Amino acid sequence: MTDPRAEPGLAVSLQDLTVSYGGRGGRSALDGITLHIEPGERVALVGPSGAGKSTLLGLCNGTVAPTSGQVQVLGTDPTRASSRGLRALRSRIGSVHQHLNLVGPLRVVHNVNAGHLGNWGRWRALRSLIRPLQVAEAGEALDRVGIADHLHQRTDRLSGGEQQRVALARVLVQDPDLVLADEPVSSLDPARADEVMGLLCGVLSQDRPRRTLLVSLHDFDLAVRHCDRVVGLRQGRVVLDLPAAEVDAQARERLYELEPDR
Repeated sequence: MTDPRAEPGLAVSLQDLTVSYGGRGGRSALDGITLHIEPGERVALVGPSGAGKSTLLGLCNGTVAPTSGQVQVLGTDPTRASSRGLRALRSRIGSVHQHLNLVGPLRVVHNVNAGHLGNWGRWRALRSLIRPLQVAEAGEALDRVGIADHLHQRTDRLSGGEQQRVALARVLVQDPDLVLADEPVSSLDPARADEVMGLLCGVLSQDRPRRTLLVSLHDFDLAVRHCDRVVGLRQGRVVLDLPAAEVDAQARERLYELEPDR
């Protein structure tokens, strides 16, 4: 069987995609979205709150089902995949969330090793909680994000920026093909946010140039500074899709002036 990582094709393909709450005719979170993302692209989703950014990310990991349209992620339709197929797909997708999903009382090494859970069996995971496995790999991932000396510290004793780095190290040990990041730096001050975005967009692609990043951001300047492409959403529709180098002040103004007065 061909290695799916070696097969050519799009990382993400959304075609005429609609997500409505309350069934057809209900409120649309996404309305006729068509979006294609190539392997290796670093794409930022920007737009006002409620524009549909988190819903779009949910489509990509199979936690949101479309009302109509077609979705393909890493060559798989999450809506038609078996339970086993969906687990296999999700093992190839890394996630970085605003709230990080770290277990505070655990040592950093355990939170980093959570990146292996998609491939480890239950007993191996339990064994690693007693005596950590693959410690050298966890240490290497932490070194790459600049906190190698925190390997055995309690995670809840780290700063917010350091905890973000632990979450990135967890993704590194998972070694996914696609990384989905939902407002990953919204809780950080501007300097720390810029630093973490640099790591997110830089470190994750160093060893795997075809690893794809799809990140939602409230900070438009961060999106332009760190990503290759900027996709603007408003009321569930794509209203901006440009290479970051071509985004100017007028494009930004057009995106946000479309938001109706409240």
